[in-house]
Amino acid sequence: MVNYVNINPFTLTFIIIVLFIAFCLLSFKLGSSHRKHVAEATIKSAEEEAKKIINDAVKSSESKRKEVIIEAKDEAFKIRSETDKELKERRLEVSRQERRITQKEEALEKKVENIEKREELVATKLKEINNKLDEVEAIKKQEFDLLGRISGLSKNQATEKFLFMLEEELTHKKALKISEYSQKLIEESETKARDIISQAIQRYAADEVTEITVSVVSLPNDDMKGRIIGREGRNIRTLETLLGIDLIIDDTPETITISCTDPVRREIARLTLQKLITDGRIHPGRIEETVEKAKNELKHKIKEDGEQAILNLGIHNMHPELVKLIGKLKYRTSYGQNIYLHSIEVANLAAMMAAELGLNVSVAKRAGLLHDIGKALSFEVEGSHVQIGTEIAKKYKESPAVVHIIESHHNDITPNSAVAFLVQAADAISAARPGARKENIEKFIKKIEKLEEIANSFDGVEKSYAIQAGREIRIMVNPEDINDDEMTILSYNIAKKIEQELEYPGQIRVNVIREKRAIDYAK
Repeated sequence: MVNYVNINPFTLTFIIIVLFIAFCLLSFKLGSSHRKHVAEATIKSAEEEAKKIINDAVKSSESKRKEVIIEAKDEAFKIRSETDKELKERRLEVSRQERRITQKEEALEKKVENIEKREELVATKLKEINNKLDEVEAIKKQEFDLLGRISGLSKNQATEKFLFMLEEELTHKKALKISEYSQKLIEESETKARDIISQAIQRYAADEVTEITVSVVSLPNDDMKGRIIGREGRNIRTLETLLGIDLIIDDTPETITISCTDPVRREIARLTLQKLITDGRIHPGRIEETVEKAKNELKHKIKEDGEQAILNLGIHNMHPELVKLIGKLKYRTSYGQNIYLHSIEVANLAAMMAAELGLNVSVAKRAGLLHDIGKALSFEVEGSHVQIGTEIAKKYKESPAVVHIIESHHNDITPNSAVAFLVQAADAISAARPGARKENIEKFIKKIEKLEEIANSFDGVEKSYAIQAGREIRIMVNPEDINDDEMTILSYNIAKKIEQELEYPGQIRVNVIREKRAIDYAK
């Protein structure tokens, strides 16, 4: 049985009010706590957003700073590239001037030697002429007396007439003798020489390789250019300093250019770059290691090339240092012609011609291979390649015959053996073959101008034209000043002067033309 307690309504209302107030207080406290948490979260989010904005601003300013630095570096690199290009051009100009001076010195030495020979010949001729003059004076006196009696001329008139007749007769005889002996000498010597040389050339055929002063290295991508340059250009500076070369990095896609007049240093640079690109690690320390490896690799290859050359030619008992120098010739050029291949070709041609003439084939082959050995050290030692080669051959105990041929192959001294002349001929044949050597346009034009200048320096020449790329000079003479006999003498004198003053492979044809026309008009 349940007992119900009767509660006063007022009391019940009070209790409800108290409970409601308690509930409101509790709700307010809970609401305040929630708003506090929301406010704290909002503040924290605002702080994080502020930090993010600050970080973005820092990154943006850093990016701008890097862009400015990169632009400054690019501008500095551009200025440096232009400076390097100008310096390279100046170096090339100095090198060209040095080559011109060397050629002029060699030409002057040849002129002095030819003058000495001519002086000896003139002295001999003068003695003979003096003897003839005594006879001529006696005959002349008789002729004067006879002319005076017959023609009634004065002594001076008779003298002038007689000298005129004598001069014409001597000129005619001189022209006939020059033509006769020149033709006879040409027919006999050229026939034999042509047979021997043509046989040698037919039996030996080699490719011609021309070289230039730059090498091109391919890159896997253009990003590699920046890695090769390095931070603030330290990598490219290290490469250029260690190798002694100029690296040209331009807008050409996936390509850099190595510029250097020394082919050995250029080849070491090419090998170094290829190894660095393959390896991928490019920094100054790694560059130094790679350069040393490339140098050792090239030294080994040079030795192998020298051994291969003497093995192919069948040459024995050669000093190891000479073998290395022969291999080094593979990285030397003359007017674009590779000296290593040129030396092997000269050795083969000289040996073949020596065999045809029954001369010492072994000496011809050995001297032909070593005739330009001085060019292996011409970048390192002062003096002409002939002087350097002679000293090297003596140092490494080559035979006196071989030393003499090296010393005389450019007529620095007079050749004293048939083999020496054969090596000279083989050297000229190898250099004169089409495509073997190249000349720059400036030098070619100067040679043509000099050829025409020589022809125009003679009396009676009206015009002259160098044709066939300088292989022929065509000369127009004034028919009133030059007669038919004097044409032969003129062509001979011009040819001799060209031989003395110009250097050229092969031969130059001197073609003198005398044409007389009579023109009138019917009116």
